[in-house]
Amino acid sequence: MDIIEWLADRGIEVNDEELVKQAFIHSSYANEHKHMKDNERLEFMGDAVLQLWSSEAIYPLNLSEGKMTALRQQLVCEKALASYVRQLDLNRFLKLGQGEEKMGGRNRDAIIADMFEAMLGALYLDQGMEAVSNILDEVILPRLTNPAQSESFHDYKTTLQELVQADTRRTVHYELVSETGPSNAPHFVMNAVVDGLIMGTGEAGSKKQAEQNAAKDALSKIAK
Repeated sequence: MDIIEWLADRGIEVNDEELVKQAFIHSSYANEHKHMKDNERLEFMGDAVLQLWSSEAIYPLNLSEGKMTALRQQLVCEKALASYVRQLDLNRFLKLGQGEEKMGGRNRDAIIADMFEAMLGALYLDQGMEAVSNILDEVILPRLTNPAQSESFHDYKTTLQELVQADTRRTVHYELVSETGPSNAPHFVMNAVVDGLIMGTGEAGSKKQAEQNAAKDALSKIAK
């Protein structure tokens, strides 16, 4: 089964098959096959589509603006998107370069989360929002009716910022400590900093997740 057949099983009949297949082409694969385009432009489109869809899904819950923003961030963060990919078993369709494949790229949150956004972008361009909803209704709506599920993707950065701002007008910013490893498997260390004071430190394979881990570390220290 390929991705076109997988979508057909869900009632989505693709018009532009090449566009949808492009969503699953990582840059490492495109570099090894010069005639192919990677999924980065589609990822840009998918990110916007995902923000709109999730905002429309959350709005009827009658939450405050801050709570809506926090919930949306939990639902569309890298860790959450990667979990949706694994739930749907979509990473089997991902095309990676040989080196990236050997380095375990098929299971890296950053790569498969980007792939998921690219797929949503391709589906939107090909079919409109109905096809996007076909996929997102399955993986995100249950988390809106079960808050405990979305909490597993807690946005520590937002929580830390809200805590800092509760007493002062200060803001949290994140500083890169180091970036090591090869380009296909980087390792980032980030600090969460407030007024020059290092509040926490986090490490991960992407800057975004390292920032989340730094915020989590800061919150754990504040709680002690």
